[in-house]
Amino acid sequence: MTEGPAGKTLAAPAVPGRSRVTLQLIADRLAVSTATVSLALRDSPLVAEATRIRVRELARDMGYRYNRGAAALRTDRTNIVGVGFHDITNPYFAELLSAIEQTTTAQGRSVLLGTYGEDLERQQRVLDTLAEYRPDGMILCPAAGSTLESLRPLIDAGIPIVQLSRELAGLELDFVGSDDRHGTLQAMDHLIGLGHRRIAFICANEEISTGRNRYLTYREVLERHGLSFDPALVYFGIGTRENGLKGIQQVLDVGEPPTAALCMNDIAAFGAMLGLRHRGREAGRDFSIVGCDDVREAAQWFPALTTVHNFQNEMGAKSAQFLLNRIAEPAAPLQRLTLTPKLIVRGTTCPPR
Repeated sequence: MTEGPAGKTLAAPAVPGRSRVTLQLIADRLAVSTATVSLALRDSPLVAEATRIRVRELARDMGYRYNRGAAALRTDRTNIVGVGFHDITNPYFAELLSAIEQTTTAQGRSVLLGTYGEDLERQQRVLDTLAEYRPDGMILCPAAGSTLESLRPLIDAGIPIVQLSRELAGLELDFVGSDDRHGTLQAMDHLIGLGHRRIAFICANEEISTGRNRYLTYREVLERHGLSFDPALVYFGIGTRENGLKGIQQVLDVGEPPTAALCMNDIAAFGAMLGLRHRGREAGRDFSIVGCDDVREAAQWFPALTTVHNFQNEMGAKSAQFLLNRIAEPAAPLQRLTLTPKLIVRGTTCPPR
């Protein structure tokens, strides 16, 4: 307020662009109640279609913006789903995220994504930050080396959680994943059936559930077929293209090199294929490579990658639906879905030369 002539009090001048469009302003313009405006903006069938269209058009023209914070205070819901992934650069997780978004968006929810690599300290910071936005629930793929205590603050805060792809045993949390042991069994039986007896494992990682299951099955299948386990044929590391390239070159340098390699995931397999080319060799002609995940890129490589299809689109969609179910019914029985993967034989496997 300011003093005008003759001591009159004048209102402060309006600041352009600073006025806030409210439900009341829209209601006054249309001569309807604020409740009608609120329902119309939420596309409620309780409001006639013609009224819904008028409300939404005027709200858009006036520059109305939904006040999510105020709505959260009124309903104790933010309509936000937190997603925590260790690696969004891996197309497998990008495909999972896409399926999650499609499912949650159809239910009027927004996704808030946080990534943390395989870094436990960074994971803690990211999860803490996601929690500050008061999400209605979270879908998480824990970083390598995570423990029960890694998720304890979220659990204690009462945030519904679904574990996706990877899981921490001992937690009573919903889970959606793939039967990694079965997928590895199919891959190994395929290679052994082609005649391979020296089979490497590229990017073994026992700090994550998927890695433990795949590596353990690799060793079990060798034993079942009477094939000796040679630790020199195992390259430990996170499943990346760089490690795939390093890993294949390392195992090729052993005294009795392998004729085939099972890779932790597809991107490690892509790196291994490049590593073979560095040595003048080609997957599917001089050496056999099998990946895991069957990302879209796998079919586009030349030669196309033989890999284990994990049905990640279904995994992502189911994890989102599981979370929405948990949000709606917090006391419902645990939900657990383990999908059966399928080996897709393409051009990177052949009998040993």
